[in-house]
Amino acid sequence: MADPAITPVLRVEDLTVRFTRRNTDVAAVNGVDFSLKAGETLTILGESGSGKSVSLKALMGLLPAYAGISGKVWLNGQEILGLPAAALAKLRGGAVSMIFQEPMAALDPVYTIGQQIAETIVQHEGCDNRTAMRRALGLLEQVKIPSAERRLKNFPHEMSGGMRQRAMIALALACKPSVLLADEPTTALDVTVQIQILLLLRQLQEELGMAIVFVTHDVGAAAEISDRIAVMYAGRFVETGTTREVMRHPMHPYTRGLLSSTVHGGMRGRALETILGSPPNLAELPPGCAFAPRCRYAADACRRDIPVVTTETGAMARCVRAAELIPA
Repeated sequence: MADPAITPVLRVEDLTVRFTRRNTDVAAVNGVDFSLKAGETLTILGESGSGKSVSLKALMGLLPAYAGISGKVWLNGQEILGLPAAALAKLRGGAVSMIFQEPMAALDPVYTIGQQIAETIVQHEGCDNRTAMRRALGLLEQVKIPSAERRLKNFPHEMSGGMRQRAMIALALACKPSVLLADEPTTALDVTVQIQILLLLRQLQEELGMAIVFVTHDVGAAAEISDRIAVMYAGRFVETGTTREVMRHPMHPYTRGLLSSTVHGGMRGRALETILGSPPNLAELPPGCAFAPRCRYAADACRRDIPVVTTETGAMARCVRAAELIPA
């Protein structure tokens, strides 16, 4: 029997997403690979438009019909890409759930929080509504919403941003998923609430043993919650490794740029570094490394090929200079 501590609960191979409309082909995701074990958190880090959210929506089958998706995705050993809509609907909210970036847009404004959570439980587990409402109350208490019984009867607009996000987490956890996809769940919140949400996710992960894919452009959030980090640029992972490896010894110039352009307490009196230029047009990706036009270290070789350099620990970087930056 396979060891659950070793066997991936989610495995993705060569995930590719193309949007084709009006003779325009947009390469949104370009061959993404990763695996995730129970209790592990992978953070996908990158600028807006790099393909992070599209990757999550592809896993959930939430992209429009004109999106061309290829590759392989296994969830608990079952291949899920290409499943019929009815089979995929059973998985969503059950084995895999998603926390969206803006809960006010994701929650239904005409139903109470309790009704929305209870509906998910009834749909996936077939219990009666009274039982589902009791479960919903327990979930609101679990995510530390104050006066949980009263909040069951609240509509989304009657709650603060932080409480709506907690309610969104309760909804995502309603059927005890093995994989939780979190799409920038702290972006719309103030700093204090962001920290509370990150700590809550870590605590719930320890209690439930679920795997988390956490998407963000916030380096601080990535450092706080991740076990591993995948840095994404122009639809590709340009660097992957443990959080410690990526934060302390970044091997790709884009990763180094992200870390250097982040404000922290020790920067008083120092100028903030920036990454020059703009992300590429995904409909007109250049040959070779997509970051080369913005990279201060770019050479002719960068514009021809994208080498993959791997360390002894399994960290990876797609850069001709990566081997020079591997820590001794």
